Amino acid sequence: MTLSVTILGCGAATPAATVNPSAQVVECNGRLVLIDCGEGTQVQLRRNKIKFTRIQVVCISHMHGDHVFGLPGLLSTFHLLGRRDPLVLIGPPALEEWVRTTLKTSGTWTCYPLHFVATTAEPLHRVFVDEQLSIYSFPLRHSLPTTGFKIEAEVGLRGLRPDALAAWNVPTCDYRTLQLGRDWTNEDGVVVPNAELTREPVRPLAYAYASDTAYLPELPAWIQGVDALYHESTFAEEHRVLAQKTLHSTAVDAAKIAAEAGVGQLLLGHFSIRYRDRGVLLQEALPVFEQTLLAEEGKTYRWMRKK
Repeated sequence: MTLSVTILGCGAATPAATVNPSAQVVECNGRLVLIDCGEGTQVQLRRNKIKFTRIQVVCISHMHGDHVFGLPGLLSTFHLLGRRDPLVLIGPPALEEWVRTTLKTSGTWTCYPLHFVATTAEPLHRVFVDEQLSIYSFPLRHSLPTTGFKIEAEVGLRGLRPDALAAWNVPTCDYRTLQLGRDWTNEDGVVVPNAELTREPVRPLAYAYASDTAYLPELPAWIQGVDALYHESTFAEEHRVLAQKTLHSTAVDAAKIAAEAGVGQLLLGHFSIRYRDRGVLLQEALPVFEQTLLAEEGKTYRWMRKK
């Protein structure tokens, strides 16, 4: 069971020469999900050697340009590359009209199906599921309707207990049935409970993305225990009043959310260009939550769990 995130952009709205707007790719059990798509995202995909064709789902948190203006160009490139597989686009209700209007007015079309899924204000609303992962959306507090996303690997098979299997002389041909959670009956008609022959499945890996948002007290309950959280930290404490005015978070706010949610690791991101040294953000967050890192563009963060 594997989970990773590659940071393509972790800057805030104002452009900078050395930082890109919001975008990242999450890989979960072999599935690739693009979260947000600011300007230059497809260039960043190239730089990080991520194959465009492997992206099956795009999640857009909200309609501010630094999170979505790269999407039409990416959709066009998919067409130029001859994509045939459907693409799932998850985002605010306004996303579909904006995308279709932009493609139409620019004379662009796609040779592959686009499937739109609208997010809602409902906490932990499942917006996508397949055999490898589930994606849930949850509301955030920002100046436009905004949602965060939780990506969770699907629960695996139950683990086998070798000693118990040997003691009951369970044939290997029945192992799969046991892993699916069914009881086992031997040749004498004795029913052996599944729990005696197997262990609970490994807890699935999970990742949460929260950008942009003011401090949200309800958030920890929705992302409790995830292995990693990317949370915006646009401002340092000296600019807390500005954070509150613009409905953004400070690094301390992000750290508080991580601590209350009991996450495994916190990645700070969505940095304002006013901070030439982002170390101040890390220094303010660490006393609140020790397992904090500054997100770095071009870096891949990985988490694993043994089966």
